[in-house]
Amino acid sequence: MIEGSAIDYRLPNKKVSPMSQEIERKTLLILKIVRDSVAPVGARVISRRLQDYGITLSERAVRYHLRFMDERGLTELIGKLDGRVITNMGIEEIQHAMVRDKIGFVISRIEILSFRTTFDPVRRQGLIPMNISFLPRENFSEALKVMAAAFEANLKVSDLVAVAHEGQRIGDTLVPVGKVGFATVCSIVTNGVMLKNGIPMDSKFGGILQMRKGRPLRFVELIYYSGSSLDPSEAFIRGKMTSVREVIANGEGKILANFREIPAPCMEKVREIVSNLRKAGMNGVLVTGEIGEAVCQIPVDIHKVGMILIGGLNPTAAVHEAGIPIENHAMSTMLEYGNLRPFTEVYEEMSI
Repeated sequence: MIEGSAIDYRLPNKKVSPMSQEIERKTLLILKIVRDSVAPVGARVISRRLQDYGITLSERAVRYHLRFMDERGLTELIGKLDGRVITNMGIEEIQHAMVRDKIGFVISRIEILSFRTTFDPVRRQGLIPMNISFLPRENFSEALKVMAAAFEANLKVSDLVAVAHEGQRIGDTLVPVGKVGFATVCSIVTNGVMLKNGIPMDSKFGGILQMRKGRPLRFVELIYYSGSSLDPSEAFIRGKMTSVREVIANGEGKILANFREIPAPCMEKVREIVSNLRKAGMNGVLVTGEIGEAVCQIPVDIHKVGMILIGGLNPTAAVHEAGIPIENHAMSTMLEYGNLRPFTEVYEEMSI
Protein backbone atom coordinates (compact mmCIF):
# COMPACT_ATOMS: atom_id res chain seq x y z
CA MET A 1 0.00 0.00 0.00
CA ILE A 2 0.98 3.62 -0.30
CA GLU A 3 2.99 5.17 2.52
CA GLY A 4 0.82 6.80 5.17
CA SER A 5 -2.31 4.90 4.13
CA ALA A 6 -5.04 4.92 6.73
CA ILE A 7 -5.30 1.15 6.64
CA ASP A 8 -1.60 0.32 6.49
CA TYR A 9 -1.08 -2.17 9.34
CA ARG A 10 2.63 -2.66 8.61
CA LEU A 11 5.53 -1.54 10.76
CA PRO A 12 8.36 0.39 9.12
CA ASN A 13 11.01 -1.80 7.46
CA LYS A 14 9.13 -4.97 8.38
CA LYS A 15 8.14 -7.74 6.04
CA VAL A 16 4.41 -7.73 5.25
CA SER A 17 2.81 -10.77 6.87
CA PRO A 18 0.11 -12.82 5.16
CA MET A 19 -2.26 -11.82 7.97
CA SER A 20 -1.66 -8.10 7.29
CA GLN A 21 -2.32 -8.61 3.60
CA GLU A 22 -5.57 -10.44 4.38
CA ILE A 23 -6.72 -7.62 6.69
CA GLU A 24 -5.94 -5.06 3.98
CA ARG A 25 -7.89 -7.10 1.43
CA LYS A 26 -10.96 -7.42 3.66
CA THR A 27 -10.88 -3.74 4.56
CA LEU A 28 -10.64 -2.73 0.91
CA LEU A 29 -13.56 -4.98 -0.05
CA ILE A 30 -15.69 -3.53 2.76
CA LEU A 31 -14.84 -0.03 1.53
CA LYS A 32 -15.90 -0.97 -2.00
CA ILE A 33 -19.19 -2.40 -0.76
CA VAL A 34 -19.93 0.75 1.25
CA ARG A 35 -18.98 2.92 -1.73
CA ASP A 36 -21.20 1.00 -4.15
CA SER A 37 -24.24 1.07 -1.87
CA VAL A 38 -26.84 3.69 -2.74
CA ALA A 39 -27.81 4.13 0.92
CA PRO A 40 -26.03 3.75 4.30
CA VAL A 41 -25.15 0.08 4.66
CA GLY A 42 -24.82 -2.00 7.83
CA ALA A 43 -22.82 -5.00 8.99
CA ARG A 44 -25.49 -7.55 8.09
CA VAL A 45 -25.65 -6.55 4.42
CA ILE A 46 -21.87 -6.17 4.19
CA SER A 47 -21.36 -9.64 5.68
CA ARG A 48 -23.72 -11.09 3.07
CA ARG A 49 -22.11 -9.26 0.16
CA LEU A 50 -18.60 -10.28 1.23
CA GLN A 51 -19.61 -13.86 0.49
CA ASP A 52 -19.79 -12.90 -3.19
CA TYR A 53 -16.03 -12.37 -3.00
CA GLY A 54 -15.34 -15.61 -1.15
CA ILE A 55 -14.94 -13.85 2.21
CA THR A 56 -16.79 -15.13 5.28
CA LEU A 57 -17.01 -12.58 8.09
CA SER A 58 -19.61 -12.55 10.86
CA GLU A 59 -21.62 -9.38 11.50
CA ARG A 60 -19.60 -8.90 14.68
CA ALA A 61 -16.31 -9.10 12.78
CA VAL A 62 -17.60 -6.65 10.16
CA ARG A 63 -18.57 -4.20 12.91
CA TYR A 64 -15.03 -4.43 14.27
CA HIS A 65 -13.63 -3.48 10.87
CA LEU A 66 -16.17 -0.67 10.48
CA ARG A 67 -15.28 0.86 13.88
CA PHE A 68 -11.61 0.81 12.93
CA MET A 69 -12.44 2.42 9.58
CA ASP A 70 -14.54 5.08 11.34
CA GLU A 71 -11.57 5.91 13.54
CA ARG A 72 -9.34 6.31 10.49
CA GLY A 73 -11.85 8.56 8.73
CA LEU A 74 -12.59 6.11 5.90
CA THR A 75 -16.26 5.61 6.79
CA GLU A 76 -18.86 7.51 8.77
CA LEU A 77 -21.71 6.20 10.92
CA ILE A 78 -25.11 7.57 9.89
CA GLY A 79 -28.01 7.55 12.35
CA LYS A 80 -28.47 5.36 15.42
CA LEU A 81 -28.10 2.08 13.56
CA ASP A 82 -24.85 0.76 12.11
CA GLY A 83 -25.37 2.17 8.60
CA ARG A 84 -22.16 3.56 7.10
CA VAL A 85 -21.27 5.77 4.17
CA ILE A 86 -17.84 6.21 2.64
CA THR A 87 -15.90 9.45 3.16
CA ASN A 88 -13.70 11.30 0.69
CA MET A 89 -10.70 9.76 2.43
CA GLY A 90 -12.20 6.32 1.94
CA ILE A 91 -12.74 6.97 -1.77
CA GLU A 92 -9.12 8.12 -2.06
CA GLU A 93 -7.98 4.96 -0.29
CA ILE A 94 -9.75 2.80 -2.88
CA GLN A 95 -8.23 4.81 -5.72
CA HIS A 96 -4.75 4.22 -4.33
CA ALA A 97 -5.29 0.60 -3.32
CA MET A 98 -2.71 -2.03 -4.14
CA VAL A 99 -2.68 -2.96 -7.81
CA ARG A 100 -2.93 -6.66 -7.03
CA ASP A 101 -6.27 -6.06 -5.29
CA LYS A 102 -7.64 -4.41 -8.42
CA ILE A 103 -6.37 -6.82 -11.06
CA GLY A 104 -8.87 -9.50 -11.92
CA PHE A 105 -11.76 -7.91 -10.04
CA VAL A 106 -14.16 -8.02 -13.00
CA ILE A 107 -13.33 -11.58 -14.03
CA SER A 108 -13.78 -12.71 -10.43
CA ARG A 109 -17.19 -11.08 -10.32
CA ILE A 110 -18.19 -12.86 -13.54
CA GLU A 111 -17.11 -16.21 -12.13
CA ILE A 112 -18.95 -15.66 -8.86
CA LEU A 113 -22.21 -14.62 -10.50
CA SER A 114 -21.94 -17.52 -12.95
CA PHE A 115 -21.69 -19.90 -10.00
CA ARG A 116 -24.62 -18.26 -8.23
CA THR A 117 -26.84 -18.53 -11.31
CA THR A 118 -29.39 -21.31 -10.81
CA PHE A 119 -31.67 -20.49 -13.75
CA ASP A 120 -33.07 -23.51 -15.58
CA PRO A 121 -34.35 -22.40 -19.01
CA VAL A 122 -36.44 -25.56 -19.43
CA ARG A 123 -38.25 -25.27 -16.09
CA ARG A 124 -38.06 -21.47 -16.29
CA GLN A 125 -37.11 -20.96 -12.69
CA GLY A 126 -34.04 -20.01 -10.69
CA LEU A 127 -31.77 -17.04 -10.00
CA ILE A 128 -30.59 -14.76 -12.81
CA PRO A 129 -27.74 -12.16 -12.70
CA MET A 130 -29.01 -8.62 -13.21
CA ASN A 131 -27.71 -5.13 -13.96
CA ILE A 132 -29.26 -2.25 -12.01
CA SER A 133 -29.75 1.33 -13.19
CA PHE A 134 -31.04 4.26 -11.16
CA LEU A 135 -32.98 7.12 -12.72
CA PRO A 136 -34.60 10.25 -11.29
CA ARG A 137 -38.28 9.55 -10.70
CA GLU A 138 -39.34 12.50 -12.85
CA ASN A 139 -37.32 11.18 -15.84
CA PHE A 140 -38.38 7.55 -15.67
CA SER A 141 -41.29 7.72 -18.14
CA GLU A 142 -39.11 9.55 -20.67
CA ALA A 143 -36.36 6.96 -20.22
CA LEU A 144 -38.81 4.13 -20.81
CA LYS A 145 -39.74 5.63 -24.19
CA VAL A 146 -36.07 5.66 -25.17
CA MET A 147 -35.52 2.11 -23.95
CA ALA A 148 -38.65 0.85 -25.72
CA ALA A 149 -36.94 1.35 -29.09
CA ALA A 150 -33.87 -0.60 -27.92
CA PHE A 151 -35.99 -3.49 -26.66
CA GLU A 152 -37.98 -3.54 -29.89
CA ALA A 153 -34.74 -3.64 -31.89
CA ASN A 154 -33.56 -6.66 -29.83
CA LEU A 155 -30.57 -4.76 -28.47
CA LYS A 156 -30.90 -6.52 -25.09
CA VAL A 157 -30.35 -9.86 -23.43
CA SER A 158 -34.01 -10.32 -22.48
CA ASP A 159 -37.35 -8.53 -22.49
CA LEU A 160 -37.70 -9.38 -18.80
CA VAL A 161 -36.97 -6.58 -16.32
CA ALA A 162 -37.66 -5.53 -12.74
CA VAL A 163 -38.63 -2.13 -11.34
CA ALA A 164 -38.49 -0.81 -7.78
CA HIS A 165 -39.25 2.62 -6.33
CA GLU A 166 -37.59 4.60 -3.55
CA GLY A 167 -37.38 2.68 -0.29
CA GLN A 168 -37.86 -0.66 -2.06
CA ARG A 169 -35.15 -3.17 -2.91
CA ILE A 170 -33.93 -4.86 -6.04
CA GLY A 171 -32.13 -7.89 -4.67
CA ASP A 172 -29.88 -6.55 -1.92
CA THR A 173 -29.87 -3.00 -3.27
CA LEU A 174 -32.02 -0.28 -1.73
CA VAL A 175 -33.44 2.28 -4.15
CA PRO A 176 -32.50 5.79 -2.93
CA VAL A 177 -34.93 8.63 -2.35
CA GLY A 178 -36.18 10.27 -5.52
CA LYS A 179 -34.98 7.42 -7.73
CA VAL A 180 -36.44 4.48 -9.61
CA GLY A 181 -34.45 1.26 -9.86
CA PHE A 182 -34.55 -0.54 -13.19
CA ALA A 183 -32.99 -4.01 -13.56
CA THR A 184 -32.04 -5.67 -16.85
CA VAL A 185 -30.84 -9.23 -17.40
CA CYS A 186 -27.04 -9.49 -17.51
CA SER A 187 -25.29 -11.45 -20.27
CA ILE A 188 -23.65 -13.57 -17.55
CA VAL A 189 -26.86 -15.62 -17.47
CA THR A 190 -25.39 -17.48 -20.45
CA ASN A 191 -22.18 -18.20 -18.52
CA GLY A 192 -24.17 -19.44 -15.54
CA VAL A 193 -26.42 -21.79 -17.47
CA MET A 194 -23.46 -23.18 -19.42
CA LEU A 195 -21.56 -23.74 -16.17
CA LYS A 196 -24.47 -25.63 -14.63
CA ASN A 197 -24.40 -27.91 -17.68
CA GLY A 198 -20.69 -28.61 -17.33
CA ILE A 199 -19.59 -26.32 -20.16
CA PRO A 200 -16.70 -23.92 -19.40
CA MET A 201 -16.81 -20.46 -20.95
CA ASP A 202 -13.66 -18.39 -21.16
CA SER A 203 -14.77 -14.78 -20.66
CA LYS A 204 -12.28 -12.68 -22.62
CA PHE A 205 -13.40 -9.06 -22.77
CA GLY A 206 -16.18 -6.54 -22.95
CA GLY A 207 -16.14 -4.21 -25.93
CA ILE A 208 -17.73 -1.82 -28.35
CA LEU A 209 -19.11 -3.70 -31.35
CA GLN A 210 -19.55 -1.81 -34.59
CA MET A 211 -22.79 -2.59 -36.42
CA ARG A 212 -23.25 -2.17 -40.17
CA LYS A 213 -26.61 -2.62 -41.87
CA GLY A 214 -27.90 -4.05 -38.61
CA ARG A 215 -25.26 -6.79 -38.46
CA PRO A 216 -22.12 -7.16 -36.29
CA LEU A 217 -18.97 -6.06 -38.13
CA ARG A 218 -16.02 -5.75 -35.75
CA PHE A 219 -14.92 -4.74 -32.26
CA VAL A 220 -13.50 -1.22 -32.23
CA GLU A 221 -12.75 -0.98 -28.50
CA LEU A 222 -12.25 -3.61 -25.81
CA ILE A 223 -11.28 -4.05 -22.16
CA TYR A 224 -10.00 -7.42 -20.99
CA TYR A 225 -11.75 -8.67 -17.86
CA SER A 226 -8.61 -10.25 -16.43
CA GLY A 227 -6.75 -6.95 -16.23
CA SER A 228 -9.42 -4.48 -15.17
CA SER A 229 -11.14 -3.41 -11.99
CA LEU A 230 -13.72 -1.45 -14.02
CA ASP A 231 -16.71 -3.06 -15.67
CA PRO A 232 -16.21 -2.45 -19.40
CA SER A 233 -19.87 -1.61 -20.10
CA GLU A 234 -20.00 1.01 -17.36
CA ALA A 235 -16.74 2.53 -18.59
CA PHE A 236 -17.90 2.69 -22.22
CA ILE A 237 -21.24 4.26 -21.31
CA ARG A 238 -19.60 6.92 -19.12
CA GLY A 239 -17.10 7.58 -21.90
CA LYS A 240 -19.95 8.23 -24.37
CA MET A 241 -18.56 5.58 -26.70
CA THR A 242 -21.85 3.93 -27.67
CA SER A 243 -24.32 4.93 -30.38
CA VAL A 244 -27.17 2.53 -29.67
CA ARG A 245 -29.78 5.03 -30.86
CA GLU A 246 -28.09 5.27 -34.27
CA VAL A 247 -28.16 1.49 -34.60
CA ILE A 248 -31.87 1.58 -33.80
CA ALA A 249 -32.50 4.33 -36.34
CA ASN A 250 -30.45 3.15 -39.33
CA GLY A 251 -28.56 -0.02 -38.42
CA GLU A 252 -25.20 1.79 -38.23
CA GLY A 253 -23.43 2.47 -34.94
CA LYS A 254 -21.79 0.96 -31.88
CA ILE A 255 -23.26 -1.24 -29.15
CA LEU A 256 -22.05 -3.00 -26.02
CA ALA A 257 -21.03 -6.64 -26.46
CA ASN A 258 -18.90 -9.30 -24.76
CA PHE A 259 -16.58 -11.96 -26.16
CA ARG A 260 -16.38 -15.59 -24.97
CA GLU A 261 -14.62 -18.77 -26.07
CA ILE A 262 -16.00 -22.31 -25.72
CA PRO A 263 -14.21 -25.67 -26.19
CA ALA A 264 -15.12 -27.07 -29.62
CA PRO A 265 -16.24 -30.54 -28.36
CA CYS A 266 -19.04 -28.86 -26.38
CA MET A 267 -20.77 -27.23 -29.33
CA GLU A 268 -23.60 -29.72 -29.83
CA LYS A 269 -24.65 -29.26 -26.21
CA VAL A 270 -24.09 -25.49 -26.46
CA ARG A 271 -26.52 -25.20 -29.39
CA GLU A 272 -29.15 -27.07 -27.40
CA ILE A 273 -28.68 -24.76 -24.39
CA VAL A 274 -28.79 -21.61 -26.53
CA SER A 275 -32.04 -22.83 -28.08
CA ASN A 276 -33.55 -23.45 -24.64
CA LEU A 277 -32.41 -20.02 -23.44
CA ARG A 278 -34.11 -18.35 -26.39
CA LYS A 279 -37.34 -20.22 -25.74
CA ALA A 280 -37.21 -18.89 -22.17
CA GLY A 281 -36.75 -15.31 -23.41
CA MET A 282 -32.96 -15.09 -23.02
CA ASN A 283 -31.52 -13.91 -26.35
CA GLY A 284 -28.05 -12.94 -25.23
CA VAL A 285 -26.09 -14.87 -27.88
CA LEU A 286 -25.52 -12.55 -30.82
CA VAL A 287 -22.96 -14.50 -32.89
CA THR A 288 -21.49 -17.99 -32.69
CA GLY A 289 -18.47 -18.72 -34.89
CA GLU A 290 -16.90 -21.86 -36.31
CA ILE A 291 -14.10 -23.93 -34.78
CA GLY A 292 -10.84 -21.97 -34.75
CA GLU A 293 -12.23 -19.18 -36.93
CA ALA A 294 -12.10 -15.47 -36.11
CA VAL A 295 -15.36 -13.83 -35.06
CA CYS A 296 -15.84 -10.16 -35.91
CA GLN A 297 -12.10 -9.95 -36.56
CA ILE A 298 -11.21 -11.44 -33.15
CA PRO A 299 -8.86 -14.46 -33.47
CA VAL A 300 -9.97 -17.68 -31.75
CA ASP A 301 -7.94 -20.60 -30.41
CA ILE A 302 -7.74 -23.49 -32.88
CA HIS A 303 -9.65 -25.84 -30.57
CA LYS A 304 -12.31 -23.34 -29.52
CA VAL A 305 -15.34 -21.49 -30.83
CA GLY A 306 -15.85 -17.75 -30.43
CA MET A 307 -19.14 -16.39 -29.17
CA ILE A 308 -20.37 -12.80 -28.89
CA LEU A 309 -22.94 -11.93 -26.23
CA ILE A 310 -24.93 -8.73 -26.49
CA GLY A 311 -24.52 -6.33 -23.56
CA GLY A 312 -27.41 -6.18 -21.11
CA LEU A 313 -26.94 -2.44 -20.60
CA ASN A 314 -27.61 -1.40 -24.21
CA PRO A 315 -31.13 -0.07 -23.44
CA THR A 316 -29.79 2.08 -20.61
CA ALA A 317 -26.83 3.18 -22.75
CA ALA A 318 -29.44 4.64 -25.13
CA VAL A 319 -30.90 6.55 -22.18
CA HIS A 320 -27.48 7.99 -21.40
CA GLU A 321 -27.05 8.97 -25.06
CA ALA A 322 -30.38 10.83 -24.87
CA GLY A 323 -29.01 13.04 -22.09
CA ILE A 324 -31.24 11.61 -19.38
CA PRO A 325 -29.50 11.26 -15.99
CA ILE A 326 -28.83 7.59 -15.25
CA GLU A 327 -26.49 5.64 -13.00
CA ASN A 328 -25.60 2.14 -14.20
CA HIS A 329 -24.28 -0.77 -12.15
CA ALA A 330 -23.41 -3.87 -14.15
CA MET A 331 -23.46 -7.34 -12.58
CA SER A 332 -25.22 -5.98 -9.50
CA THR A 333 -27.50 -8.63 -8.03
CA MET A 334 -29.44 -11.86 -8.49
CA LEU A 335 -33.20 -12.05 -9.01
CA GLU A 336 -35.61 -14.94 -9.30
CA TYR A 337 -36.86 -15.51 -12.85
CA GLY A 338 -40.45 -15.58 -11.63
CA ASN A 339 -40.14 -12.07 -10.20
CA LEU A 340 -39.26 -10.49 -13.55
CA ARG A 341 -41.82 -8.78 -15.80
CA PRO A 342 -41.98 -8.15 -19.56
CA PHE A 343 -40.72 -4.69 -20.49
CA THR A 344 -43.89 -4.00 -22.49
CA GLU A 345 -45.97 -4.54 -19.35
CA VAL A 346 -43.88 -2.03 -17.39
CA TYR A 347 -43.95 0.44 -20.26
CA GLU A 348 -47.73 0.28 -20.66
CA GLU A 349 -48.24 0.56 -16.92
CA MET A 350 -46.06 3.67 -16.63
CA SER A 351 -47.65 5.24 -19.71
CA ILE A 352 -51.17 5.16 -18.23
